[in-house]
Amino acid sequence: MILAIDPGPTQSAWCYWEGENLPLRFGLAPNEDVLLMLRLAPQTDTPDRWVLVIEQMCSYGMRVGREVFDTVYWSGRFHQAWGGEVRLIPRLAVKLHICHDSRAKDANIRRALLDRFGPAGTKKAPGFLYGVKRDVWSALALAVTAYETPETE
Repeated sequence: MILAIDPGPTQSAWCYWEGENLPLRFGLAPNEDVLLMLRLAPQTDTPDRWVLVIEQMCSYGMRVGREVFDTVYWSGRFHQAWGGEVRLIPRLAVKLHICHDSRAKDANIRRALLDRFGPAGTKKAPGFLYGVKRDVWSALALAVTAYETPETE
């Protein structure tokens, strides 16, 4: 079972995923709330059954601003707060796994997930992905990639 986090400088998207089943829970929350969720997880479930997957920040030789450094800071705090196994997966690996193209954008990833799992649906007729929005798409793509990709890659 996987808990995937797409970290951000002030808030992060997260998704619990058990493979082909629906994401158990997902959301977008302030980083302090995500940190608390990670600290409490070992008390509410067995952490050895879960793997924390965090999107790894990578340098591509370009200048970056404070937001990137804040995101890296929070990624480290999430890693430290977790009581079990942690995997770091770079965004490029997610793009290649989900879209088979290193140039894929967020819209391409969202479209590939919709093609795979079906339409999100409506409130009256929710689909498999109902309620997934904004950065949660990235967290879900990260979870799917981690589930389907051996750790040795």
